[in-house]
Formats: sequence, C-alpha cells, structure tokens
Amino acid sequence: MDIIFSTLDQQAEEVVTLQSSLTALPALGPINGGDGEKDKADFLLTKLKSIGVPEIRELNTPAKDVSCGYRPNIAGIIPGKNTEKTLWVISHIDVVPPGDESLWNSNPYELVRDGDMIYGRGVEDNQQGIVSSLLAAQALLDHNVTPEINFGLLFVADEETGSVYGLDYLVEHHAELFKTTDLFLVPDFGEPQSEMVEVAEKSMFWLKVVIDGKQCHASTPDEGINTLVPAAAFILKIKKLEEIFNAEDPIYNPPRSTFQPTMKEANVTNVNTIPGRDIFYIDCRVMPEYDLDDVLNKIKEFGQEVAQEYGVTISYEVPMREQAAPATPVESEIVQKVITSVKRIYKNNPRPVGVGGGTVAAFLRRKGFQAVVWATLNHNAHQPNESASIKSTLGDAKVIADILIS
Repeated sequence: MDIIFSTLDQQAEEVVTLQSSLTALPALGPINGGDGEKDKADFLLTKLKSIGVPEIRELNTPAKDVSCGYRPNIAGIIPGKNTEKTLWVISHIDVVPPGDESLWNSNPYELVRDGDMIYGRGVEDNQQGIVSSLLAAQALLDHNVTPEINFGLLFVADEETGSVYGLDYLVEHHAELFKTTDLFLVPDFGEPQSEMVEVAEKSMFWLKVVIDGKQCHASTPDEGINTLVPAAAFILKIKKLEEIFNAEDPIYNPPRSTFQPTMKEANVTNVNTIPGRDIFYIDCRVMPEYDLDDVLNKIKEFGQEVAQEYGVTISYEVPMREQAAPATPVESEIVQKVITSVKRIYKNNPRPVGVGGGTVAAFLRRKGFQAVVWATLNHNAHQPNESASIKSTLGDAKVIADILIS
C-alpha cells in the first residue's frame, strides 16, 4: 500500500497531462450538437493498452445520428486474486457544451492550471473520475500488485443525455459483464470535504400544466376568461403537497419531498390583453416510498378544483419522470468499503446520503447491484470555468486502490 500511495503522490503532472488531452477532445452527444464520444474513446483505448490493462472490451452501441455509427463504451479489467468478483469504477466519457463562452476566463477546451486547480470543460464531470481510475490501474500494474478482486474500469457514453447509449444499454444488452456479487463505484457526485457517499435517490418528475381560457381586451374582461388568475391559484395549492406526502428521512437533504413551481412560459405580449392560455411547470422530488401516480393524481385533483372555480380547462404533460430505484443498503459491502477507505485516505467522517436527483447508479440498483456514487469534487459541473483539484484526483485514486488491496 505504501508503494502504491507513494507512486500516486508523484503523479500530479500526469493528472495535468491526461486532463489536457481529454479536455481537448470534446465529447458531445448529438442532442448537444456534437458527433459523439469516438475521439475521446479512442484516446482512452490507447491509454488502457499503453499501461498494460490485460483485458479490454469495446461495447459499442449502434447509433445512426453520429458519423461513426456507434456510441462507444469501454471496459478494461485487471484480474484479481478472486476472479469471480469485480470492483467496477464507472465514469462517463461525454460532457455538456460550454454554454456562453464569454463567461469563461479561457478556452473551455484548453486546460488551464493554477496551482492545484485545473480548469476546462469536463475536468470535473467526469474526467476526474476517469483519471483517478486510470492512475490507480497504472500504479497497480507498474508495481505488479494483484488486487484482492478484479478491477474493472468502465467508460460509458451518453450519461449527459439519458444513458440510452451508455450504462442503460450495457445492463440490458451486456448483462454478462456484471455479477450480483460485484461492487460498483460511480465517481460522479460529491463535495470538497469528500464526506458524502450517495446511496439513495428520490423519485422525480417534471409536470407541465396548461390552463386554457379565453383571450380578450383588458378593458372588457367579462368577455374573456383570464388564465393568469387560476394559474396563480393553482400554484398556491402546490405547497400543500408537502403536507400530504410528508414522509421524512434524515439521509436526504432536505429530508422530505419537495414540490416547486419553477418555469412559466410567456402568455401575452402586451399589458392590455387578458391571457387566454397560461403554462407553468412543477419540479417534484419525491420520497421513494410514494408512487408518482399518486402524486400526479393529487395535483390533478387540485386542478379540478381550480378549473371548476374559474371556468378554465387544464391539461398536463410529463416531460420527465423517474421512479426511484431501490436504495443501496447502508450496511452493504460497497458502502462500508467506500466509507472505510475514504476515512483512511482523507481522515474525515464520510456518511451515507440520499440526493434529490437521478444518477446512473439507478440503472444498476434496479438490477439488484450494490452501487455507490462518490468522489471528491468542487461541485461545479456544467458551470463556466469548471474546475477540478489535482490533489483530490490523486486522493480519489488512493481510495480506489485502497478498496482493491486492503
């Protein structure tokens, strides 16, 4: 262990080199205006071969909307003493677009280093996880250290736009990769103190509410049906959902379901017109014990009350819906191993937590696999001037190594 850790302590420049190469290869899915992840995947294939990973598999998902005809997924495996069990570290290859480049202090696709910090699109989300797993693998191979169980590095496509071509595809079409005894670590969520070990997620859905009345001139309101007023009345009812679906669990922050009216579409463009249509949205993050159908039905009950009182018609659309996957038990092997290793490396107090949003771990948990989402991150994914810490990248590599050989 001392040799592995000492080697990793000397890899700061390698972190910069790898991150520079990865950042310079934008991996955007077609939905985000790109041509997929092939160039970045080819770089990773070359890297896995160069460090001597003995088993490498390309698991490409057919895709008609990219020039190469597929979205790439890569599995590299280092055999352990127990070859019937694998620790999979799963990182995603794709990134999101940089957004308004005027908000960046530098070219998003050219790495900038400032002491311990590096900046560029993708350096945190999810290249830090990629680099940490590569460095852990290289240290094991350079020193001929056989881990206690297999070490699986899995680089997947399409995480940023739904994982249809990534992990979701793999668990459905390449089930032979995984065993129920395997352990899964997804280094794609965390904070700088490294203490949040994600084991559970809330259910979530977005609801679009469309209220139709009758548009007219504001000077003759009796000739129309103003939809802004019932929209406001409906929005005020949404808070009641927290009283109805009131289960709490301290593992989550906040420890309850949340229902928030968020976006509102424009109705009319001038002050002296009464709107005949109003559209607003509700973001629902629901404790996993509740069925989302029950939540939706309760919202529709509110809608019936509003429609009857104001003489409008109300319709609904669900742009996004995901019932929570089963939680990874706190007492499970992967949770306890991650907590033990994080505590050993970072000298802190890691704890299991639940989150309000979905992660790719859900695809694994629904299949009965034990999965944890953890990393030491600055928590600035998708932002301008996205950053990552070299020190944290190396620390996370040590945690991976510690899980494998302790």
